[in-house]
Amino acid sequence: MSKDGRPLMPCHPARARELLSRGRAVVARQVPFVIRLKDRTLAASEVDGVHLRIDPGSKGTGLALMDQKPETGGQGGTFTVRRGLISVELRHRGEQIRLCMRQRAGYRHRRRSADRRYRAPRPDNRSRPAGWLPPSLRHRVDTTYAVAARLCRYAPVTEIHVESTAFDVHSMSAGRPLTDVEYQQGTLAGLEVRAYLHSRWKNACAYCGATGVPLNVEHLSPRSRGGSDRISNLVLACVPCNRAKGALPVQIFLADRPDRLARILRQARTPLNDAAAMNATRWRLMESLRTLGRPVHTWSGARTQWNRETAGLHKTHTVDALCVGGMEPERGDVIVRLPDRVLVVKATGRGSYARTTPDRFGFPRLRRARVKRHFGYSTGDLVRAVVPAGKWAGAWTGRVSVRATGRHSLTTPEGRIDVSYRSLRLVQRGDGYGYDFRLEGGWPSPSRKTG
Repeated sequence: MSKDGRPLMPCHPARARELLSRGRAVVARQVPFVIRLKDRTLAASEVDGVHLRIDPGSKGTGLALMDQKPETGGQGGTFTVRRGLISVELRHRGEQIRLCMRQRAGYRHRRRSADRRYRAPRPDNRSRPAGWLPPSLRHRVDTTYAVAARLCRYAPVTEIHVESTAFDVHSMSAGRPLTDVEYQQGTLAGLEVRAYLHSRWKNACAYCGATGVPLNVEHLSPRSRGGSDRISNLVLACVPCNRAKGALPVQIFLADRPDRLARILRQARTPLNDAAAMNATRWRLMESLRTLGRPVHTWSGARTQWNRETAGLHKTHTVDALCVGGMEPERGDVIVRLPDRVLVVKATGRGSYARTTPDRFGFPRLRRARVKRHFGYSTGDLVRAVVPAGKWAGAWTGRVSVRATGRHSLTTPEGRIDVSYRSLRLVQRGDGYGYDFRLEGGWPSPSRKTG
């Protein structure tokens, strides 16, 4: 960044170390690593600008900063060269939010059924504002927007390119392409659930094959583990098998009967949770990104796949992000560089608003402290610990989990260690995200020099 805090072009880590060692720059942010020059303004710098390319996903999103320059070939033709500068993999916590909200709803339902003190249920027909999304889906939009806004703050982003893909969940549920009236008729057209299951499983238990006994409708993937009521997730089970399975996944329950397990899994189809989440959030994500003040361009997922396969690259969210947008390999367009290291940003949240810790029935068990900062540190802060002696002697850097006693817990690559607050030094305040790095390798890099 310039001396007045304006974004400049990204530089190589060796160049950053040189600027810091000479005293020409200071560290503005630790993760992602940003330096601010002391002796240069934006007007005195040459800034070409970079593109931000985003590959949204249900559980993770890839973001990539890259520059794109035209070059002239040997025969006078012009082609485009893409060079990846920074890759970020954002990992969402939407599933955790969904499970926590389901657990909270279960607590309230149980208290009502037990005739205990409770909050009265709200009506099902209550109105919701336009564009409302469940918290687990809104989280995906908000976190993607937050990381994109941070990259726009620290880099001279001139354009944003996003992959926008719509999934045909009806066709995916059927397991084949559908035409015409088939879109209006599902698997249960003209049938009821129980009649369909009796016909499919020939009036026998799917787990033991028993016939002539009472049969229950059973979930292959239990509701308590995120299973749905889709017909492909339902089977018939006798009462003993239903009780023995309980909330176990079918893979564990039938681990000693692989033939029967394979037969059951053949009729189970891929869950549609991820596809439904992408369909529900793709337009809201575009609306949020347009508020950043940069042109936003949308591209299809098929275009991204074709670009990646033409370039001979492996599939990851970050590689897909580099391949988002229009490319013409027949003209000579090429990706010449992949970042070796990927910044992994994991959404961790900022703690809980609850004042008590509940037991498994939803009743208060422990009272939580009303303050979140102890001895100058909060849970999630990035700190550096210098341990003088003992098993964990040395210098460690990681996220801290605070305790009121001052004996904080530090997460390191080797595990969690207990460190006194006196041995800690603050590196960066917690912002609701955890940071790590991973290698992008696994295939030959297409990197080459480009003049």
